[in-house]
Amino acid sequence: MELTKRAIRNLSLEALKQEMVQHGEPAFRAKQVYEWIWKKSVRSFEAMANIPKTTREWLETEFDLQCVTTAEMQVSTDRTIKSSFALHDAHLIEGVLIPTRERMTACVSSQVGCSLTCSFCATGYMDRKRNLEAFEIYDQVVLIRDQAQEKYGIPLTNIVYMGMGEPLLNYANVLQSIEMITSPEGLGMASRRITVSTAGIAKMIKKLGDDQVKFNLALSLHAANDEKRNRIMPINESNTLEALSEALRYFYEKTENDITLEYIMFNKFNDSVEDAKELYEFARQLPCKINIIEYNPIKQADFVNAEADALAKFTAFLESKKMIVNVRRSRGKDIDAACGQLAGKK
Repeated sequence: MELTKRAIRNLSLEALKQEMVQHGEPAFRAKQVYEWIWKKSVRSFEAMANIPKTTREWLETEFDLQCVTTAEMQVSTDRTIKSSFALHDAHLIEGVLIPTRERMTACVSSQVGCSLTCSFCATGYMDRKRNLEAFEIYDQVVLIRDQAQEKYGIPLTNIVYMGMGEPLLNYANVLQSIEMITSPEGLGMASRRITVSTAGIAKMIKKLGDDQVKFNLALSLHAANDEKRNRIMPINESNTLEALSEALRYFYEKTENDITLEYIMFNKFNDSVEDAKELYEFARQLPCKINIIEYNPIKQADFVNAEADALAKFTAFLESKKMIVNVRRSRGKDIDAACGQLAGKK
């Protein structure tokens, strides 16, 4: 019976050093291997040029890199690229490269599927199969970074954890992935270029504050009264707007990091001036900006995007109250790569 190989990227540098020394290797060899698997993102032990052949063969018998691979890639008319990524256990996830004039953004997934059942989101209609490992999130960033460079000759500038899954339900792996993405031993990206988006789990938002994370936080709000939010986001029943407001204030007190409220506008559901007033009452308690997001239809739900006139009145009210408001137009809608459309389809 073949022994199951261990995922080498689940080892810390110190743990890898211990493995090397126990095998009779010099301790410095661990740092070399660590650099290959993280900073250089090699996809085989054979590619580790400065590691002796016998050591590479031993690594091959003991460990697995479990690299994420690109199964399929689609390019939108607006240059957005959606990728279907294959994991070592044959599960599929999706990630997106979003190019704009100002930035190149990688949108990555944190889970295979999702357990939160938000009624407007395609991923919410999938089962949650499992959490992603930190290195599987990291690999998505590497693959999307390479796409940005190869397709458009522009380096990756931003990362958003807004793909499949709820990042705060995979807390440890999400934070570890960010630690490696920002580490000089990894990709060396700045924490302020990273935003983690949550559907709203109050106690975990507070934990982010306690852990004094350096990245930015976005709350998928979409309704600013509990009755409406309960209807589209069942998570709100156990994480009320009051609890979320308190958690977000706590997060900001501890970190002073940017907070964004994401608000998808649905026709005749949450797009009235009265809805805008409720959003203002929620937002004014926080140092935040508001992103109004165009709805992207999915076949599982019958929501419709808000009309232009409603959008104009809604944003005008918020701006009259001196709120910072950005209207985000959808990207990659024609390839189901837009916000709420990711579903890991085969």
